[in-house]
Amino acid sequence: MDTKILYVSKDLTGKDDIKNLTLASEIVRNGGLVAFPTETVYGLGANALDDDAVKRIFEVKGRPQDNPLISHLASADDIAKYAHTAENDYFAKLAPLFPAPLTVVLRKLPLISNVVTAGLPNAGFRVPENLVARKFIELAGVPIAAPSANISGRPSPTKAEHVIEDLFGKVDVIIDGGPCNVGVESTIVTLATDPPVLLRPGAVTLETLSSLLGQVQISRAILSEMNNDEIASAPGMKYKHYAPVNPVTLIMGSDDKVIPYINKRCETENLAILCYDEDAGSITECRNIFTIGKADDPLGQARSIFDALRATDECSFITGVLARCPESKDGVNLAVYNRLLKASGFNVIKL
Repeated sequence: MDTKILYVSKDLTGKDDIKNLTLASEIVRNGGLVAFPTETVYGLGANALDDDAVKRIFEVKGRPQDNPLISHLASADDIAKYAHTAENDYFAKLAPLFPAPLTVVLRKLPLISNVVTAGLPNAGFRVPENLVARKFIELAGVPIAAPSANISGRPSPTKAEHVIEDLFGKVDVIIDGGPCNVGVESTIVTLATDPPVLLRPGAVTLETLSSLLGQVQISRAILSEMNNDEIASAPGMKYKHYAPVNPVTLIMGSDDKVIPYINKRCETENLAILCYDEDAGSITECRNIFTIGKADDPLGQARSIFDALRATDECSFITGVLARCPESKDGVNLAVYNRLLKASGFNVIKL
C-alpha cells in the first residue's frame, strides 16, 4: 500500500493543515485507515460506522477480535448520538471534563456496531484534547474507532516515527502532528455500572474521578493478570501490551536496594536499564541506560515510557530489560505502573 504522510502543525496554523486534514478525513470516511495524533498516543482510525473498515484495524494490527475499540468524537455533545446518556447521572458529572484524555464506557446505541465493541453491549467514547485530532474527526463527520497505531502488543506510539516503523505500507495515511504530550493512553471508566469502575488508569486520575463521582472501584485487571476465559470490557485489560522485543522485568524498591541490584546484574548480563533521571549516574555497570524522567514527576515518566521501551530495541545483543517502577500507586503513578506491568507480563521483583 502507498502510505501518504501528511504534516500538520499542532496549533493548526500551517498553510496546508486544513487541506491535509480534509484529505485524510475523506479517506477515513470512505473506508480507509488513517493514523492520527492525539494528546495521549497516536491512534489508528477507521469509520466506526463502517464494519469492513473497522475489521481492517484488527487485521493490520494483528489485534485479538475480543479486544474492543474506543470511538473518538469531536464534541461531548456528539456522544448522545451513539450512547444512552440522558439518564446517566455519572455522565452528566464527567461531561464538563471533555475534551480530555478520558474515555467513558456507556450503553451503546445500535449505530455503533458490534465489531467496534467486540460484541459487547457497551462502548467506549472519548473527545481528544488534541486540536489536530478533533479537527480531523470534525471534518470526517463520523465517529472514528481507533486503538493505538502500532502492531498489537508493541509499545504504543507517541511520535509519527513510531507509527511509520510499525505501519508504513499497511495504512492509507499517517498524519504527523508532532509528539504526544501525555504519552499514555486515556483513562477508561465505565459509567454503565453502579458504582463506576476504573478500567484503565491514565492522566485523568482515580482521585479526580472520585472527587466528581463519589465511589469509584478499581478493576482487578489494572494490577493483576486476567484469565484467558475472562471478557475484556475495555482496551488494554486482558493481553500483554507495550512490550519491546526483549523481555522486561520490573524492579521495585528503595534506592539503596535497587541500584546495587541493577549493578550486580549488569556485571554478568548484557541488559538495558530504564530508570529515573537521578539513578543514571549511580548505575556504573551498564552502558544501555534510558531515563524516563524524575522520580517525583509521573507526568514526565508517562511522556517518556513508551519511547524508552522502544529505544531498547536498538540495543545490540541484550538479553532483557530491567525497568524501575513506581512504589506509589497514587495519581498518574498508577498509570505508569500499569503500563510497565503490562509490558513485563506481570514479571515484578520486589526488593
